[in-house]
Amino acid sequence: MTGPDPVTVAVVGTGRMGAAMVGRLRSAGHRVVAYNRTRSRAEATGAEVAGTPREAVAEAGLVVVSLADDEAVRAAYAGEDGLVAGLRSGAVVAETSTVAPDTVRGLAGPVRERGATLLDAPVSGSVPVVEKGELTFLVGGDAGAVDRAAPVFEALGKRVFHLGDVGAGAVMKLAVNSVVHGFNEALAEALVLAEKAGVDRSDAYEVFASSAVAAPYVLYKRAAFEHPESTPVAFRLELVAKDLELIEALARDSGARMDQLATTRRIVAEALAAGLGDADLSAVAQLLRGDRKAGGSE
Repeated sequence: MTGPDPVTVAVVGTGRMGAAMVGRLRSAGHRVVAYNRTRSRAEATGAEVAGTPREAVAEAGLVVVSLADDEAVRAAYAGEDGLVAGLRSGAVVAETSTVAPDTVRGLAGPVRERGATLLDAPVSGSVPVVEKGELTFLVGGDAGAVDRAAPVFEALGKRVFHLGDVGAGAVMKLAVNSVVHGFNEALAEALVLAEKAGVDRSDAYEVFASSAVAAPYVLYKRAAFEHPESTPVAFRLELVAKDLELIEALARDSGARMDQLATTRRIVAEALAAGLGDADLSAVAQLLRGDRKAGGSE
């Protein structure tokens, strides 16, 4: 089987995830135009580089946005140099950032006014998952636009869940991340417990990876937990704290009880206070060991 015909794709935001997306899209044969606020990070991807979001999307039928937080997302869409101003009629924007549902809902109208369509399309998966083309997309928005975005989804992912209207993807992403961050905390606690009770770290992790708790997260975070000093940072604890704040706001607005969330937020706050904000989320284990030095490398 052959994939969709190559298209021009704009990628706005070339941090770890965005840069990996650029690489994967280029490998699939698509022309990619990249924009990043720090231009050198866009240049490092090897793609064509635009000076503004507006310039990046000017010739793109499909746009992928991958930014750190709500403020960065809103800024990228707004103003005379923002991506909304440059959108072509008929373009589809896949907003993959982890943001509040209301943030992405608020962007749908301005995009629609340009004759384009916004898909709320956050992803589940890490940089290595992007590189293998195995992301899971959690999508809210128009079904026809989901079909038109097939070149992006097929290059980057293995599953696409169409969950409803714009905002549904953001809700589900926060629900998934509540599990990930809670699981990360539980895994760190269990590993440190085994270590402090005399079991070798690698032996303990091998048991986790071979037991009933061997979720994909346990498997792909193995190096980070076993060798934090030499494993590159994949997801900073500072961004975990941002996610947890969004999850708490969603729970409050929805009337959902989330007791574990409070504990996870407290531990992450301790990690940030200990200077681990730029460390990988697996550095929670370092906090629990009493090691305040941030592990991992950029």
